[in-house]
Amino acid sequence: MPKLSVIIPCYYNEANVPVTVKELIDNEVRFPTGVEFEYIFVDDGSGDQTLQALIAAHDQYPDRIRVIKLAGNVGSYNAIVAGIAHATGDCLSVITADMQDPPELMVQMYDYWQKGFKLVIGNRQDREETGFSKWFAQAFHWLMKRLALSNIPDGGFDFVFFDRQVADEVTKMHERNSNVFYLMIWLGFAYVNIPYVRRKRQIGTSRWTISKKIKLLIDSLLSFSFFPIRAISVTGLGLGVIALIYGIYIIGLKILDPQGPQGWTTLMVVVLFISAFQMVALGIIGEYVWRSMDAARSRPLYVVSEIYGFTKSKS
Repeated sequence: MPKLSVIIPCYYNEANVPVTVKELIDNEVRFPTGVEFEYIFVDDGSGDQTLQALIAAHDQYPDRIRVIKLAGNVGSYNAIVAGIAHATGDCLSVITADMQDPPELMVQMYDYWQKGFKLVIGNRQDREETGFSKWFAQAFHWLMKRLALSNIPDGGFDFVFFDRQVADEVTKMHERNSNVFYLMIWLGFAYVNIPYVRRKRQIGTSRWTISKKIKLLIDSLLSFSFFPIRAISVTGLGLGVIALIYGIYIIGLKILDPQGPQGWTTLMVVVLFISAFQMVALGIIGEYVWRSMDAARSRPLYVVSEIYGFTKSKS
């Protein structure tokens, strides 16, 4: 029977760990007899007692639970890549540590993988959450679907089940400032989409701040879409046409009425508008340049500080 590796990124999840471990272990009985399990918890530089809680879980289930302690906080997506790189399973899954995604859905995902699908996505058909978080998530995935990857499911996703081949391809790419889940879609494998309602978080508060959400939106758009650069070109061309027409108008006005008004206000509005556009354009180009420079440095996506439960560490 195959081995399933479940990757769980953790960041300030001290109180979640015991509940998460219990739910994952209890979920094993829903799988066919003989499936081997490996749970890889990745502590993404938490400043609380998350690591101690993970070590206690490892001591309780030493044959199943592996713990990776990263030297610093590198973001959940890089933490997921670290978990994938250390996983030894024939198939893998990624689930959040706060148990907002139902682990029992993994059984259905496993069945699809057994049928030959290399990627199975659990996408959020709806959320029990309300307010800004829900609105931002909906807007984020709406933009990505229309400006970047048209084949992603509606509602977004971060609960996936995938084959070893997908895992190997993702780790080989060493993508920086990107979205690991969208990379799996970008690979081009046919996938199955399973809609579900995401639960409301019951323990603790999310560390997914507005600044992190905005960075993820920018990273995802720049990684998978040429729209920002194309928008600059199209807008620049449009402004050039308007400037040409306005220039002809000014020349004609001067010829017909040499003593006419000088148009100081209009001139200042045009200059300020063009200057603002140039600054925005330079900012977008600067984002691309910075990402190119960051990739050229070839710094590691993460640095492993400590590992528990692995017989051999991986770099």
